[in-house]
Amino acid sequence: MDTSQSASAFTAKWQDRWPEWRIAQVFVAPSQHAVALAWFALRQELLDAAWAGSDPRPGEAKLGWWAEELLGWTQGRRRHPLGIVLQRTSAAWSPLATAAIALAATREPARDADEAILRLTPFAEAAIAIDAALLASPQPASATAVVAGLLCEQIVLLGDAAAPLQLRARQAAAVAGHLIAEQAVARAWAGEVLQRWPPHGGSRAGRILAALERQRLARFAAGQAAFGPVPRWPTLWTAWRAARG
Repeated sequence: MDTSQSASAFTAKWQDRWPEWRIAQVFVAPSQHAVALAWFALRQELLDAAWAGSDPRPGEAKLGWWAEELLGWTQGRRRHPLGIVLQRTSAAWSPLATAAIALAATREPARDADEAILRLTPFAEAAIAIDAALLASPQPASATAVVAGLLCEQIVLLGDAAAPLQLRARQAAAVAGHLIAEQAVARAWAGEVLQRWPPHGGSRAGRILAALERQRLARFAAGQAAFGPVPRWPTLWTAWRAARG
């Protein structure tokens, strides 16, 4: 794991993927901007390690490294620059370390939607505790809503391969004898995730990010070519509504 970069390099990488945050964060208290960015960047590092790339082995090694790093944060030690921002707040890093290791197994397709949700629930619950500690959330987010956001990220990184086996079988049966259109399975899975996505709750920053994730997923499920950023005015409207709770 290369830790020579600054924390800003990792937060910039996250903002490159979510450029609409530069608009949406106007509804977040300025005192929380740096912490929210660092937390979202950390989440991205863990999810990319679990799901990005054609070979899972480098990601598994990264998740192992991150588990050690997060455990170190509980003992006042850090190697990664994101810890400069995040370690200042006392948070439950140990459960997140355990959940990060388990993320590696979620690269393999789930049997059905219920299993897909169940497998990501431990990571979602660990993330909820971190979100509440870092961003002063008055009440915890919904675990099911956080899982839905994670499934959105998984679809971005894995495409059709993110869909459960049961859904793939249904799609194949529906077009028996014909080729399944590219991304058709991923779009069908995106539609199911949207149907299961309850109100989010939790911190204001977390609610806004979840609302943007949901907007991107809805646009993709409706036929948009890719998970592109939400345009400026829809971003403002979505972020404002999410900020109001």
